[in-house]
Amino acid sequence: MAPRASRLPLAYRVFFLVIEPVSALVGAYYAHFRQEAYLRLTHAASAPQTLPIGTSIVLSQLANLYLLFALNEAVVLRCTSDLGVWRALLLVLLVADLGHLFSLSGGGSRVYWDVASWNAIDWGNVPFVYLGAAMRVAFLSGVGLGPGRGNGRAGTDKARPTPRKST
Repeated sequence: MAPRASRLPLAYRVFFLVIEPVSALVGAYYAHFRQEAYLRLTHAASAPQTLPIGTSIVLSQLANLYLLFALNEAVVLRCTSDLGVWRALLLVLLVADLGHLFSLSGGGSRVYWDVASWNAIDWGNVPFVYLGAAMRVAFLSGVGLGPGRGNGRAGTDKARPTPRKST
């Protein structure tokens, strides 16, 4: 696949290529196959006794987005050592992190700070998303990427010019 990607710091490779994709697959599994549990864990007070068909469809669509998230990291990032691609994808996922955190606001501000009341899905929705966002900010800031703050291809200091086609 991309041998030069192995020059990226181990923390980035493990988190973006393994831990986060596996976590997204767990979310996809629950959103599609364990829908009632997913809704109870998300907000028990408003979880329906009988799952409406529309809600089931939306949860399956959410599962598909979790799958897309997992595949983007696990496959796309493995296929390239181009830090421009890594930065673009991680920037988009950082925007998604912010949207994910904002989407929790409907449950009240306690979800962001009341650690004692967190259940398994809250641990995934709050601190794990903050961790992912922090990892993306660190990568986008060039932390650990060496001289040149991560410009160009993995393991190099400067971007390589793209050859131009002659006309």
